[in-house]
Amino acid sequence: QVQLVESGGGLVQAGGSLTLSCAASKNIFSFDSVGWYRQALGKQRELVATFTNSHISRGIDYADSVKGRFAISIDNAKNTAFLQMNSLNPEDTAVYYCTARQWGNTYWGQGTQVTVSS
Repeated sequence: QVQLVESGGGLVQAGGSLTLSCAASKNIFSFDSVGWYRQALGKQRELVATFTNSHISRGIDYADSVKGRFAISIDNAKNTAFLQMNSLNPEDTAVYYCTARQWGNTYWGQGTQVTVSS
């Protein structure tokens, strides 16, 4: 059973930074993709960033709302994905979820709350 454990959320002032971590229970490069989604209160879950490493395609994608401010990275030795978030604003407030896909299966972490105060 694949497990993804997020950490690093918290309360930060507008303009500040946070780094989220997602520790996987297996070789993180074995996944076709690893990514981050977020869900604000009363809104649908939305894609934030993905790192794709499948036999079909490779690359990194970001939601337009976070381009230039967020960066996804992978530490293969630690089986961990990171989401560096800079220039945070109150609209970034949400529960952030790590996700990984492999062989048609999608795995989710438990989520970590990020709150940005104005």
